[in-house]
Amino acid sequence: MPDVHSQHRAGIALVVAAAVAWSTAPFFTRLLHLDSWTILFWRGLFGGSFIALFVVVAQGGRGARNLVRLGTGGTLVACLSTLAMLAFIPALQLTSAANVAIVIAAQPFTTAAIAWFWLREKPSNATILASLVAFGGIAVTVSGALAAADLRAIGLAMLMMLAFGAMTVAMRRYKDTPMVAAAAVSNLLGSAVSIPFAGDLLAVSAVDVGTLAMFGLCQVALGLTLFSLGVRLLPSGRASLIATLETPLMPFWVWLAFSELPSGRALAGGALVMMAVIADIVGNNRKPQAA
Repeated sequence: MPDVHSQHRAGIALVVAAAVAWSTAPFFTRLLHLDSWTILFWRGLFGGSFIALFVVVAQGGRGARNLVRLGTGGTLVACLSTLAMLAFIPALQLTSAANVAIVIAAQPFTTAAIAWFWLREKPSNATILASLVAFGGIAVTVSGALAAADLRAIGLAMLMMLAFGAMTVAMRRYKDTPMVAAAAVSNLLGSAVSIPFAGDLLAVSAVDVGTLAMFGLCQVALGLTLFSLGVRLLPSGRASLIATLETPLMPFWVWLAFSELPSGRALAGGALVMMAVIADIVGNNRKPQAA
């Protein structure tokens, strides 16, 4: 079925591109010397505005209506996405990018489990095997990240992982919901929630505003939009597993820009995750699962 294969390849390309966009989060976070809530406010404001503009330009009046009429599915996705974002930035500020990245790489397990219970969507044997290999990479990395200072960050990363997994399955469950519009609302909602807690809300410099705008556009707007489009074309477990390509890329950008060298455990764990994702893509390429 050429149409199924074409959609399958398009879904992979979109999710891979989303993972690359998301992986820039530690890079932008390290550039900003602001409290987490201030970053969340400005990043959400810019990210949500960029996505909303894209929706209106691409869909006109229908897109504008979608922004205010999400329905049950869109509201659920927006709330889960907001929860994931609120946990992500503080986790990045409390520990190394590598530690957060590897914990988040456990998403395929939570996503596949939620999809199985909610949608009865059984992952392929290749995806299960690849997830086990990815879990081995996570275990290797986290085994060296259990100092007291890292525990809070790991807990936040796990909360983000669970919320993102549930969001991924919800996107599959409510396919007819305007998910890109939901992504815009989730960012604006996260921005609104951050206002009472932001200590440096108006103390940002012009350089900070420019960095936050790029943060919102490159990491948030592009990442969520591409993932929202791609996840509809792939089973939830596969989409989540492919998105873990973000894991080895997150510490890579930080190392490249700030010489923040990952630990040997993080490098070994990241290599296992990368191998698992590539093997899953190759192993399932000939027999894509129908939506």
